[in-house]
Amino acid sequence: MIETASALYCGTVAHKRLRPRVHALNYSAFWMLFDLDELPRLSKSLKLFGHNSFSLFSFYDRDHGDSSGQPLRRQIETHLEQAGIETDGGPIRLLCMPRILGYVFNPISIYFCYRPDGSPKAIFYEVNNTFGQRHSYLIPVEFDRGRTIIQNCPKRLYVSPFNDMDMSYAFKVQPPEASVAVGVDVLDPKGLMLTTSLRGKRRELSDAAIAGTFVRHPLLTLKVIAGIHWEALQLWLKGMKITERPPRPDRPVTIGSTTDVK
Repeated sequence: MIETASALYCGTVAHKRLRPRVHALNYSAFWMLFDLDELPRLSKSLKLFGHNSFSLFSFYDRDHGDSSGQPLRRQIETHLEQAGIETDGGPIRLLCMPRILGYVFNPISIYFCYRPDGSPKAIFYEVNNTFGQRHSYLIPVEFDRGRTIIQNCPKRLYVSPFNDMDMSYAFKVQPPEASVAVGVDVLDPKGLMLTTSLRGKRRELSDAAIAGTFVRHPLLTLKVIAGIHWEALQLWLKGMKITERPPRPDRPVTIGSTTDVK
């Protein structure tokens, strides 16, 4: 075992649609928290993890950001600068699923951007849909009085074929420490329409932990994409109508706001 800020988080994902058809799911999952500065070290220290190289679990820079494979810290800091958020060398840590035996699909990946003193300064939500499109939401953390960060932004990327674009997101986030929790409420003009959440507990990163996680969650990333299509089929069978997919957003990043920290 190596001492790192990077870690494993094992827990559950839950979704509940409230209207126009009730539909819910709950399943076990895991994520890895990568301190972007630690990635080369992790690849050298762990036999079952590779950075930009194949392994049981691996992380490729090109799976994120602008898909160029350029260092992600540089990419995120560029977005912070363009949003007027100071880049001061603080840690940037990414919560996402790794590639498992070479395959990954992350519906959402979350970058936690910190000041040098360890306080959060921004959260960068990177969202992928199943049509090969990606859009991100960058939201500064303007308050720091507790554990739960509450943030808001308008929806810009077509994700579910059953949801209109006239919607907004409300994020409720407990940054990763001994545990992590991220809730996303999806609202339309009538109010709350869908709730989603992920929760996980931290495990120190080691080859034994990676092997054990693989045994408990074999081929999780394949199951994620299969599950998305299975749930979509069930919604269609319940009579949900498919909405037309608009063009991808003109800009890669939308800036949101923090309402308060509870």
